Amino acid sequence: MTTLTADRLAPAVVPDGAARPGPGFLTAPFAARTWREQGYLTLVLLLAPFALAYTLFAVSFTAGVAVTVVGLFVAGAVVTGGRGWGAMYRGLARDLLDLDVAVPAPYVRPRGFWRTIGSLIGDATGWRALLFMFVTFPLAILSFVTSITFLATGLGGLTCWFWYRYLPEQTGSDGALHRGAQFGDAYFLDTPPRLALAALAGLLLLFCWPWITRMFALLFRVLTTGLLSPTRASLRVAELERSRTGTVDDADARLRRIERDLHDGTQARLVAVAMQLGEAREQLADGGDVTQATELVDTAHASTKEALTELRELARGIHPPALDSGLGVALETLAARSALPVTVDVDPSVEADGRLAPALESIAYFSVAELVTNAAKHARASGVYVLVEPVGGAAGAGAALRIRVRDDGRGGAVVVAPDGSGLRSGLAGLADRVRSVDGAFDLSSPVGGPTVVTVTLPTPGPSGRA
Repeated sequence: MTTLTADRLAPAVVPDGAARPGPGFLTAPFAARTWREQGYLTLVLLLAPFALAYTLFAVSFTAGVAVTVVGLFVAGAVVTGGRGWGAMYRGLARDLLDLDVAVPAPYVRPRGFWRTIGSLIGDATGWRALLFMFVTFPLAILSFVTSITFLATGLGGLTCWFWYRYLPEQTGSDGALHRGAQFGDAYFLDTPPRLALAALAGLLLLFCWPWITRMFALLFRVLTTGLLSPTRASLRVAELERSRTGTVDDADARLRRIERDLHDGTQARLVAVAMQLGEAREQLADGGDVTQATELVDTAHASTKEALTELRELARGIHPPALDSGLGVALETLAARSALPVTVDVDPSVEADGRLAPALESIAYFSVAELVTNAAKHARASGVYVLVEPVGGAAGAGAALRIRVRDDGRGGAVVVAPDGSGLRSGLAGLADRVRSVDGAFDLSSPVGGPTVVTVTLPTPGPSGRA
């Protein structure tokens, strides 16, 4: 049997969403990223007065029409209109700051007059967008003025040697005529040493400008992520709704499959048994051939045993009998029946305080079964390693159960999202089933392998069964 050690389970690939390195100090003033960030600060400054006016109008108008009823609908529409502003700012951040912020859940109008008014006025996404516009107004002014000052002053000092001669002559405190930028009463940038010093200062400011711009852009990134992205609660609700829908679809598909198997297989066999027994009864009642009647009874008996076998297989698909003895025994039985060498390592503390909840046992068992089947059918693996262990302490309240399945196959496994055809990959169905109980599903499968799937399931405590 092939044994794959647990210390080789860690993924060896860099996540796709890893941050890209920025330009270096010498190339920063010429980098496209720097100019995009400066463009963002410019556009935000142009939008800031209109955004502030909209925010103040939304607050004052809502307070002014609070004593009316019809006006509350208008005020609610103004509040939810903040969603449009938020979408615009998210688009700017995506195009100019390379920040892809998730879109909050769309507004859904509830049933009922007063509930509709309350949902409009209390739209959290709209109010958070209004807060973003209010907070970023002074930041937009400060960031643009500061960044453009560094840029303009740096370019001016760097090119002062060229354009200073075109300035009008001025009389200094020494009585002489001077050209060039004036600082104080008697300091003019009109001599080679001073022009060289101005060029050096301008060069320094020009190379500092990208980092000043980046600092303000970072502040806008933080505010955009904090105020214009979905809240954790809304993300959790959306994830639960999505996983619930997937779970319901999976359950419906499973029931249809069982119904089809019963109709096409077991039911047909039982109908044949009834017909054979009826024919045998007629043979015996009419004093017919006893031998033929015996053959009919034998055939019916064999068909009955085959029907029972099919029923056992269907029952095993719903709830494996091996789970009656616990998760560890069920996984060992699964490994013994697998077409691949499978090593199962179950931490003794997983079931030290009793059995896990039946739902978690089933999800854990079917998760391992699905992954082992995938390794045998698609991965061209020579062995599979299964590790089951508690995390966050011993299995029980506040802890979690971690299941890690690793195969040494060719890799390249991906989770295929549903395409509307009613079909989806086994990994997608597995991920939905795990998330339906507030679990986590993680896949690492670089091309060439290995494939490591980690499933984390919350364990509310022992089921109480012996």
